[in-house]
Amino acid sequence: MHVDSRVEQAGTRTSAMDTQQQVTVLREGFLVKRGHLVHNWKARWFVLTPDKLIYYKYEGGKRDSCQRGKIMLKDCIITCPFLEYDNRPLVFRLQTKTCVDHFLEACSREERDEWAGDIAAAADRLEDRAGADADADGSPGVSPSTPQGSQPHNINLSKVLEAMYDVHSGINMSNHVEQGRMYSNCFSGSALVDWLVFTQLALNRAEAVTLASALLEEGFLRTVGLRSVEALRTAGLSELFMDDSTALYSFSDGLKKRGCVKAETTLSAVELSGHVIKRGYLLKQGHRRKNWKIRLFVLRSEPSFLHYYDPSKDDIIPVGGFPLRGSLVSSLDDNGVPSGVKGNIQGNLFKIITQSDTHYFIQAPSHREKMEWIDAIREHT
Repeated sequence: MHVDSRVEQAGTRTSAMDTQQQVTVLREGFLVKRGHLVHNWKARWFVLTPDKLIYYKYEGGKRDSCQRGKIMLKDCIITCPFLEYDNRPLVFRLQTKTCVDHFLEACSREERDEWAGDIAAAADRLEDRAGADADADGSPGVSPSTPQGSQPHNINLSKVLEAMYDVHSGINMSNHVEQGRMYSNCFSGSALVDWLVFTQLALNRAEAVTLASALLEEGFLRTVGLRSVEALRTAGLSELFMDDSTALYSFSDGLKKRGCVKAETTLSAVELSGHVIKRGYLLKQGHRRKNWKIRLFVLRSEPSFLHYYDPSKDDIIPVGGFPLRGSLVSSLDDNGVPSGVKGNIQGNLFKIITQSDTHYFIQAPSHREKMEWIDAIREHT
């Protein structure tokens, strides 16, 4: 991840502009999201805009240039806290108007409540704006891109997706060639519309197009091929383009099943008994493979330990940690790649050397958060 000075502290408000999409950024930072079909948890970088919550994948120490999904905020419902996960008390639920549930986890109760509050405020502003438009017209507003009566009602998109995955009756995945390139395991927009009508999940093609657009907006599907990606970037992928034999789509990467590796770590109860001083998401360089991964760091005192957790799992058993007594922590230069750091990783880096001479290279989402972590660790070394 290259996190420069424009990125504010994870979970803080900003007035920056997203230079690629020219939209106002209300808030951005790490959250952990539960998958739709495979209920695994993945850390993602979330960006809150006035009308949607966009999320990106981090891999190799940097944010993907293409979004992994977006959650439309109009008519959404926030449940905070969401207490059905006994081992995840920091989760809140966002339910869209299409009855899709998104479960998001923050690193602290304060951050959870702030995220939920900012999302709810954005949704309220959208509702107030819609109400003002309706009053000005003298009648409830109807979206010009959606013919009246074509919007599917009481459709559970998760159930639609399960039907698409069905081995016997699901949508047919095949290879497609576009501009001399082969794309595997995908389907065309017109094939998707045909399938929705054939399975009677939609009454007509107009309703099927609206339903297909909702699947894309909720992040269940992703665009495939240069033509679809360009249409999404320039025109927001209009519904007209959904019913097109040259528009290619596939299931989102986040819906693919992936195995989990159990952490084999033995820890004493004493080192986990200290008072929690600070929690937050940071990137850490691995010791063997030197790859960068998002970790939830927890700083404890009495005794002073720094533990880190895999955010895709719970925060009960850390994947690693070390005592802070006798450790050294220092900020690394933001100009260029410091010695010991692998990959093109620059900015907001710091290093911890433990008493046993183990070197940890860590990156914070912002300069301010880096200095806060350094000061907090120094107080307990």
